[in-house]
Amino acid sequence: MRNLAFQAQRFLLLLATLDFTATRSEIVNLESGNIDEILSHADIALVNFYADWCRFSQMLHPIFEEASNLIKEEFPNKNQVLFARVDCDQHSDIAQRYRISKYPTLKLFRNGMMMKREYRGQRSMSAIADFIRQQKSDPIKEIGDLEELKTLDHSKRSIIGFFEHKDSDNYRTFERVANILHDDCVFRAAFGSVSKPERFSGDNVIYKPMGENAPDMVYLGSLTNFDLTYAWTQDKCVPLVREITFENGEELTEEGLPFLILFHMKDDTASLEKFQQEVARQLIGEKGTINFLHADCDKFRHPLLHIQKTPEDCPVIAIDSFRHMYVFPEFSDLSIPGKLKQFVLDLHSGKLHREFHHGPDPTDVAPGQEGEDLASSPPESSFQKLAPSEYRYTILKREKDEL
Repeated sequence: MRNLAFQAQRFLLLLATLDFTATRSEIVNLESGNIDEILSHADIALVNFYADWCRFSQMLHPIFEEASNLIKEEFPNKNQVLFARVDCDQHSDIAQRYRISKYPTLKLFRNGMMMKREYRGQRSMSAIADFIRQQKSDPIKEIGDLEELKTLDHSKRSIIGFFEHKDSDNYRTFERVANILHDDCVFRAAFGSVSKPERFSGDNVIYKPMGENAPDMVYLGSLTNFDLTYAWTQDKCVPLVREITFENGEELTEEGLPFLILFHMKDDTASLEKFQQEVARQLIGEKGTINFLHADCDKFRHPLLHIQKTPEDCPVIAIDSFRHMYVFPEFSDLSIPGKLKQFVLDLHSGKLHREFHHGPDPTDVAPGQEGEDLASSPPESSFQKLAPSEYRYTILKREKDEL
C-alpha cells in the first residue's frame, strides 16, 4: 500500500509538472499560413527569428519565455502584447521576407507592420520586459495649454493633433500612427476646450518642421483613414535624405535597400542642400527602391579610403549596392538634367554591375573606338569602378550570433 501511495504521489507530481510545462509559456509559432493573420491582430508583437543549430538561439529560448510570462501578467490580453517565434530553417520564405541575416533576431511589429528598429538591448528577461513596457507607454504628450506650443523644441519634428474628444475614431487613428512613428517625430495632442481655438472646421492635425521660422503644414485628408494619415505623417517625419551614422548604420542596412550617399564635410550645408534638391527633383519616384543618405566625411575617413577617396575629395556621391560601390563622376554633374537619375537607373538595370566586371556596354563605346583591342587596354566604366563594399562591415559592429 505504501508503494502504491508513493507511486500515486509521483504520478500527481508528474501531472503537475506537465501542466506547468504546458502553460509555462504562450510563445506562438508563426508559419507562412498564419503569420499575417496573427500579427495583424496584435497591438505589439515581439518576434524571435531563430535557428535551432545556433547556440545563441538556444540560449535565448528560456529567457524569451520568461519575459513572455512576466509581461503576460501585466498585459493578459494577448491582443495587447504577443510573443512569437519563427524557425528560420523551416520557414526560410519568412526569413527572406523580413531580411533576417543573423540569429537570433528580435523584431517588433505593431498591428502587423514591422518596425524599422529591431530590439538590440540586453538578452535578459528584465531588459526584454522593460523594452515591452516602454513600447506600451503612451507616445503622445497631452497639451494642457496652447501656450506650450510656443516653447516647442524646434530641433525636432512635431506632429500635433487637435481633437474634440479623446474617445473618437479620429484620435484612435492618430494614436496608431504615433505608435509607429514616435521614434521619428514628437507627437502631441490637445482636447476639448483646450483644442477648440484650433478646430476651425473640426478635428485637425498639423506638422511643425524643424527650425524656428519653418511654416506649419496641415493634413487635409481623412483622419479616419489610417493609410492616408500614416503616409502623410511618414512623409513629414522621415526625411527624404537621412544621415547615416555609426549608430544607425546597421539599422539602415537592414532595410535592405541600396544606398545613394553624399559624403560631405559637416559644415558644407550648401552641398547637402543641392543634393537634397536634386534627389527631390529627379528621384522622388525611386523612393522605396533606394535609400538617400548623407554622411560626414570627417567621421567617415576610413570608409572613404575603401572608395579611394579622402575628406579633401568631398563632396562625393556614391552608390553602395551591398555588392560593389560606384562613384558618381563629379559632384558638379548634379547640375546636368537627369544625370543623377540615370545613375540610379543604371544600378537597377544592372548596367553598373556589368560595367564593373566587363567595362562599358558596347553602346557606350565612343565613335572611332570600334575594332580596338579592348582586352589589351581595359576600358574604364562610365562610372568609376571601385572595390567591393567593405566599409559597412568595417565601421558597423555587426552582432551576428551574439546575445
